[in-house]
Amino acid sequence: MRIRTVEGIPEIQAGDDIASILDSLDSPGADDVVVIASTIVSKAEGRSRRLEEFTPSERANDIARRLCERSGEEKDPRFAQAVLEESTELLIEDPFLLTVTHFGHIGVNAGIDRTNVGDGSDILLLPEDPIESARRISTHLNNRPPVIISDTSGRPFRYGQRGVAIGWANIPATRDWRGATDRQGRTLHVTVEAIVDELAAAANLVTGESDEGRPVAYVEDWLPADLDGGDRLFRAVESDFVRQALRGWRYDS
Repeated sequence: MRIRTVEGIPEIQAGDDIASILDSLDSPGADDVVVIASTIVSKAEGRSRRLEEFTPSERANDIARRLCERSGEEKDPRFAQAVLEESTELLIEDPFLLTVTHFGHIGVNAGIDRTNVGDGSDILLLPEDPIESARRISTHLNNRPPVIISDTSGRPFRYGQRGVAIGWANIPATRDWRGATDRQGRTLHVTVEAIVDELAAAANLVTGESDEGRPVAYVEDWLPADLDGGDRLFRAVESDFVRQALRGWRYDS
């Protein structure tokens, strides 16, 4: 397995065709897995915003006030409003915003970014439908390789962030090991490997997190011919016991 970045990608603007840009620079092979940072997908899809576009609701003002009281730092209620509009549910409102996006991803601040925004905007929203974005890019790339759209996300119980998949196409989200046996012959009953998350995290090691300007990586010589898995990555509410617990939880300082 080899992971390499695509060099020479220009600053992406609204309306740019990412697939055409990649094919013109370094076309992927049919068995490469293409991992693309959500930042450039959002930019191409025109998801940059000015905070002045958001009119804070009473709830957004209340959230900003409470977060300001908690941290001692000024909080912009327009940012809180953007988070509300990009979310279907707020699981935690204090001491930070943990949200469920419209496409099912759970993360802080609905994944809204304030870094590497460009074009004079204040914030960058995640793609509206990252799975559809991945399908479109894969369809338009030469060889139609698997595509993963990645984002950086924190982890419960651990410090630090790592890359995760928020959209994917032409590759299962998971690899199902149930029914296989371990080295002692015991049958595996619960092991389902989140391969798109693992590939997103691996690619993140070479694409970087700050000003590297390398938002796309190709994973070469890994794709098995017999991947047995499924497309479900986000847990359904009825089986997500952590989410259920958070719905009744309140922060007490």
